[in-house]
Amino acid sequence: MKAIWTGAIGFGLVNIPVKLYAATEESNLDLDMLDKKDHSNIKFKRVNEKTGKEVAWANIVKAYDYKGKYVVLDDKDFEKAIPEKSKLLAIDSFVKEEEIDSIYFEAPYFLEPQKNGEAAYTLLAESLKKTKMCGVGTFVMRNREVLGILRPYENAILFQRIRYNAEIRKTSELSIPKRTIKPAELKMAISLINQLSEKFNIAAYTNTYAGKLMKIIEAKARGKKVVTPKLRVAHLKTDDLMGQLKASLSSKKKAS
Repeated sequence: MKAIWTGAIGFGLVNIPVKLYAATEESNLDLDMLDKKDHSNIKFKRVNEKTGKEVAWANIVKAYDYKGKYVVLDDKDFEKAIPEKSKLLAIDSFVKEEEIDSIYFEAPYFLEPQKNGEAAYTLLAESLKKTKMCGVGTFVMRNREVLGILRPYENAILFQRIRYNAEIRKTSELSIPKRTIKPAELKMAISLINQLSEKFNIAAYTNTYAGKLMKIIEAKARGKKVVTPKLRVAHLKTDDLMGQLKASLSSKKKAS
């Protein structure tokens, strides 16, 4: 794995030198875009909108449109904004993870201790396990201040990036009509939930779409005709909510 950030965790007055790695990878197939006519690969270019000529990465700068005029920023400007946070992941407080709604969770990252930071790293990991708490902190990565929590994961410390409150849209923007639920409907729905309840096992879930798509690719590569399966309507075309719930419960019993 390649580190995407190098710095330190600020744990009180203790600094723990660490490296940050992406903890996940895509399970989807990596598809290329081709020209339909001759299957030539499509390439994207960074083009100057005035001249139409391609611009090299070395000649590209970042800028902000300030009142109709661009203000160009360089690497030093980004560092000047919060210089200490570009190299320090400071833990501001400790909270219980269950207090954070899952809507805030974003990408997870692994933290690895660097030389001379192993003891403090292990101490922090064990302290988080014992207290069942997670540390909330921020640092700057790729010119953006990142908010997240540090929590133990297996034998490592995980940094789970979380969204800022201002980034969550309000449910008041949705159009959700009100409907009165009958007590019998609620009782039946709870029965269905209880019947389908089981211990969560992430290993039971796989990316079946990618696997089936790969089989289609292999069949087409061999020149075989791919048969499209007929779509089955899983729901009942009725407004009778009680009838749907009863049918769901009886179908589950038959499957068992």
